[in-house]
Amino acid sequence: MSIAQLEETPLKKGEVAFLWFNSYSGIVLKTTSRILIIDPAEIGAESFNKASAVLITHEHHDHLDEAVVEEIFSKTNCQIIADSTSFSRLVELINSDKLIKAREGGEVDVDGVTVNVEPSNHPPASTPVSFMITSEDGVTVYHTSDSLPFGDMQRIGKKYKPDIAFCTIGIAPMTSPRTGVEIAKLVQPKVAIPYHGTQQSEFAKILEKEAPQIKCVVIQKDKVYRYP
Repeated sequence: MSIAQLEETPLKKGEVAFLWFNSYSGIVLKTTSRILIIDPAEIGAESFNKASAVLITHEHHDHLDEAVVEEIFSKTNCQIIADSTSFSRLVELINSDKLIKAREGGEVDVDGVTVNVEPSNHPPASTPVSFMITSEDGVTVYHTSDSLPFGDMQRIGKKYKPDIAFCTIGIAPMTSPRTGVEIAKLVQPKVAIPYHGTQQSEFAKILEKEAPQIKCVVIQKDKVYRYP
């Protein structure tokens, strides 16, 4: 499957579809009427034909590629929602009326899709954030980027009651399948998806043992998935 196929995937009310396109936190999320691209890095801008918004969680090279963001914007005239540090790197490249600084506690409307900006526990980054995305039909998706678990995730889970949570399981400092499971246990999503790492089976094993009420979906890169 491909991003182009995701872009053309028809959805019913209450459905979302998504695709993981790199080894990190690169996700394309499609709702019934919008397409959001999160952390487009290590991929060419030509892979994307449609976008309502691009979301950037922090400034590291595997999450922010300024040239790719600029080209996607040039093609689609979409909103760009970026953490403070990434914002400063994009300010000369993106029209000011389309570039939005993502501050913790902030909320951005993307033509009916709500993006809430929440904290991220990723110490190597300057101003990291995570995103809670609520579709126009009320489906909630929590994108944790590179975050380690932290206590405030329990508040986030209780506030939004996410349907899906993408849980970081590796690559970033101190992250592992165990820390990914701790994210799921704090947030309590209906579906936990291990990403940003390679030990998905270990994550699934631990989650089944410690939080069997949470469904685990192990995803493959470049494949379209639909929820529910």
